Amino acid sequence: MHYRFGDCELRPDSHELVVGGNTRTVEPQVFDILLHLVRNAGTLVTQDDLINVVWNGRIVSDSAISARISAARAAVGDNGREQSIIKTVPRRGFRFVAPVETTEEPAPHSAASRADENQRIRFCRAPDGTRIAFATTGSGYPLLRAGHWLTHLEHDWNSLVWRPFLDRMGQDFEVTRYDQRGNGLSDWDIDEFSLDRFVDDLEAVADSAGLGRFALYGTSQGAPIAVTYAVRHPERVSHLILHGGYVKGRMLRVSREEREQGEALLTLIRHGWGKPGSPFIQAFSSIYIPAGTREQIASLTELQRLTTSPDNAARIRAAVDEFDVGDLIDRIAVPTLVIHARDDGVQPLDQGRELAAGINNAEFVMLDSPNHTILEQESAFEVLFRSIARFVKEDEAL
Repeated sequence: MHYRFGDCELRPDSHELVVGGNTRTVEPQVFDILLHLVRNAGTLVTQDDLINVVWNGRIVSDSAISARISAARAAVGDNGREQSIIKTVPRRGFRFVAPVETTEEPAPHSAASRADENQRIRFCRAPDGTRIAFATTGSGYPLLRAGHWLTHLEHDWNSLVWRPFLDRMGQDFEVTRYDQRGNGLSDWDIDEFSLDRFVDDLEAVADSAGLGRFALYGTSQGAPIAVTYAVRHPERVSHLILHGGYVKGRMLRVSREEREQGEALLTLIRHGWGKPGSPFIQAFSSIYIPAGTREQIASLTELQRLTTSPDNAARIRAAVDEFDVGDLIDRIAVPTLVIHARDDGVQPLDQGRELAAGINNAEFVMLDSPNHTILEQESAFEVLFRSIARFVKEDEAL
């Protein structure tokens, strides 16, 4: 069911808010508040009702609710003075007062939904109650991609960085992927970003998606998460693929230069996240995709704006720079492939070599690339996917 009011439309199936024909990104909790109010248009919705539906009964302050209501109003062109769409009933709750039309026919597909007609986004809950969005696409042997930042399950299909990656990986694998906590369509209002909580998210997705044994792919910050999961659940992981990963986060390494770079990156994130033309964009893109085209860099900028807030981006970056799996890598008991770009500016080649050297019988593939995220125009792009497919096919019939 789609819900239309004024020039707005709520699409629960794709978790989209469309305003004036354009998709508008809102935090998951703000979307859920809008959806609950719209579904109960004309009737009083109490604060207790919102807390039960949106926050799963957790203790929430009045100021937090007010902030989300304000964000919901702003998203649909309303404000606290006019209250022409969402009306506050003092000391009682809220009422959605704008006329609402419903339809069972899907609205014209956005570019994102056209990208993969078979994608179905679902949600599960981590042990601490955080909602994690996940989806499965492609065909072949089951592969789960560990979560990392700069992903959005719906908008990834419009990304010049991620769309080619997903299309190519889906040729060989049935890919389950998810937006990590604080990111994309998963909950943004997060109390804790830590390695254990990120692993909890992966565990929840693997179970909710009904995966038995599967290949586990961890790239960048997803590599330590994948390592930890593989050590805890070796019976579930048939193959472990670690791409552009690391053993110790930047802030734990011996090099003072790397620690200083980490602190500088955090400062740039706080002041320039998602702002086209800001000095941060040039610095960020020169590190992550130095060989990217102007269009790919612009796409990366848009992903920043869509995937998370500047505060969450800084908190996630600070957390992953403290990851340490040095005491786990020699306990990995599953076949492992380590892949690393020769001139990776985010995670130095030495980190990939250290991973491979510390894992018993791990295979190491070095890509001839300066990019942390491998781009489709590079020769390394096909090398990456052929290496992964060959590694899995050696032991499993796809």
